[in-house]
Amino acid sequence: MFTGIIEEVGILQKLSGGEISLKAQRVLEDTALGDSIAVNGICLTVTHFDAVHFTADVMPETVRRTSLSELKRGSPVNLERALTLRSRLGGHIVSGHIDGVGTISAVKEEGNAVLLTVRTEAPLLRYIVEKGSVALDGISLTVARVTAGDFTVSLIPHTREITNLGSKHVGSLLNIETDILGKYVEKLMRAGNAEMDRASGGKPGGVTLEFLQQQGF
Repeated sequence: MFTGIIEEVGILQKLSGGEISLKAQRVLEDTALGDSIAVNGICLTVTHFDAVHFTADVMPETVRRTSLSELKRGSPVNLERALTLRSRLGGHIVSGHIDGVGTISAVKEEGNAVLLTVRTEAPLLRYIVEKGSVALDGISLTVARVTAGDFTVSLIPHTREITNLGSKHVGSLLNIETDILGKYVEKLMRAGNAEMDRASGGKPGGVTLEFLQQQGF
């Protein structure tokens, strides 16, 4: 698990043959073989490392579901070590399992902030809510606005300075991980609704306005 608070920006050295190699420093200070490091929000397992580099295996499924395929040698990537029980949860709960990608459709300055609008598919947008959390390339961000086809986040100067977002532009791809809590709630609600439907002889059940009123809400 991760928090979405980026520790450093690493540099891609190689991505081929099912293996990725990156230049880094801070995230390697206490790393051991088998540890997890989020690379642009993707949870990867360290298979080799030295003082300034580490290597991880990358499955074809990971390449298909993320923006890794557009990276080139020298590309900056966001890095974060896995959460420990003594860590502050400064961002939100991030699993490192990418749901899909989005494309930056607009970048607009607003005072000292930058509004970043990301276009993505409807199946992802259903889990993105205004003032909720979303991870973009592994960065924990707060959603400022959601429409039928995109969503917008507001970036403070510090975020742009210490992550790879400063190098992104209109047309760039971003890895998206929606809030894991929302996905679990939806699945549990679906299962609960199905059970209540069966118990009521096929009549619609679940948490409805009528059900809430009956329970005194």
